[in-house]
Amino acid sequence: MKSEREQKLIEQAYAEIEKYEALVNRDRYRLRYHLMPPVGLMNDPNGLIDWNGTYHVFYQWMPFRTGHGAKFWGHYTSPDLVHWQAAPIALAPSEWYDKDGCYSGSAISCDEKLVLFYTGNVKDEQGNRQTYQCMAVSEDGFHFTKKGVVITLPDGYTAHFRDPKVWRKGDQWYMIVGAQSDSGDGKAVLFRSADLCHWEPLGPIAGGNSNWLGPFGYMWECPDLFSLDGQDVLIVCPQGLKPDGMRYQNVYQSGYFVGRLDYEQTEFLHGPFEELDRGFEFYAPQTMIDRHGRRILIGWMGVPDQDEDRQPTVRHRWVHALTLPRELRLVDGKLRQTPVRELKQLRKQKVTYRNVAVVNELRSWPGIEGDAIELRLDNIELFGSMLEIHLRHAARLVYNGDEGVLTLERKSFVNGLTEKRQCRLPRLRSLHLFLDTSSLELFVNDGEETFTARFFPHPDDRTILFGTHGHLHMDIEKWKL
Repeated sequence: MKSEREQKLIEQAYAEIEKYEALVNRDRYRLRYHLMPPVGLMNDPNGLIDWNGTYHVFYQWMPFRTGHGAKFWGHYTSPDLVHWQAAPIALAPSEWYDKDGCYSGSAISCDEKLVLFYTGNVKDEQGNRQTYQCMAVSEDGFHFTKKGVVITLPDGYTAHFRDPKVWRKGDQWYMIVGAQSDSGDGKAVLFRSADLCHWEPLGPIAGGNSNWLGPFGYMWECPDLFSLDGQDVLIVCPQGLKPDGMRYQNVYQSGYFVGRLDYEQTEFLHGPFEELDRGFEFYAPQTMIDRHGRRILIGWMGVPDQDEDRQPTVRHRWVHALTLPRELRLVDGKLRQTPVRELKQLRKQKVTYRNVAVVNELRSWPGIEGDAIELRLDNIELFGSMLEIHLRHAARLVYNGDEGVLTLERKSFVNGLTEKRQCRLPRLRSLHLFLDTSSLELFVNDGEETFTARFFPHPDDRTILFGTHGHLHMDIEKWKL
């Protein structure tokens, strides 16, 4: 049962949806096949789980404005990762332990119940923060009853202590929490429980100024630890990394370490930090294991404190979206991301060109255009210095073969100037693009690299142009989605 206060907040959120529904839906930048908020601000995906034959995606949601604040948990469900339906609001910031936000967390299945873990955020009148790890339970996957606080802040950490991710190993439950130590270092902190209610703190498994890492940011958000292809992977979002060449170009970063968690010594033995995505908008990813045994990742198509209030959709009372679901594999110690195969259900009106040639020109092909499409370029052979793809006169992909650098450029939605994100790529073999009305997700060389971005072309512009300096051969496939 929900408290009277929680029920009232939920009713107010539904009223906000109804109030602004027409304005939101008039926005021509609304996406066609991505998850978005019905109104207001969406950020981190939460509680990803494949439960009783249904995929569940919860998300951080501020319904009352397009800025951050006391977050709710919104909720979508799907039978197949493609066709999504809005589910009842799962959590509202109603109790003493979460009154200033039901912050991010995760979901597990236990005793045929769907159990959510989340961070309760509390601030006093002076803005001082308190933080609690909380639990909520559902028998049907749609209606949740809060069970209250299961972990209070342990010694040695500031109140920046959040985003619990829970999993089972053997007969024990484990929880990893993102943290800031009293010394100002980002940490990933481990807990253990036999019953989900009483948790034993085991200490930090990784973090800045540890055995395996020097200084590495002042806060680690959204940790996610899982086994994949015989190794352990720790995803974290470090805040406070300085730009380093082509790396760490966003305000905050999202990436991973590959290694092995020693559960007895409470230590994660790991290699270097790798960024998950090279684009402009990608943060706070979370993963789940699904019915097919796949490790599926969904991220937030946004970054905190990165000109969120300047996005053009704000005038239509909404902002941000989630990425497409991506399957993870570990290849030669690096994560590869590929769009889940179920997305092929969206394909319509295939257009194909085989072994086309482009020689020192900029050109288009009939049928290769659109504002909500999937585009594959395969068997790319570049004899010369450069390949470029112009996307609706608002973004451009450039591969410099001489330097081995792939660049994504776009017109800034803040000042209209060209901005870029890059990665090193010794050889370009394939490009797989998902273009939505105002988003781009690019998978390079079958997921060797990814770029995720929002961009805002003129809604009537569907032009796609291909150019080279030199000779280019490739196969082109395009689908309307």
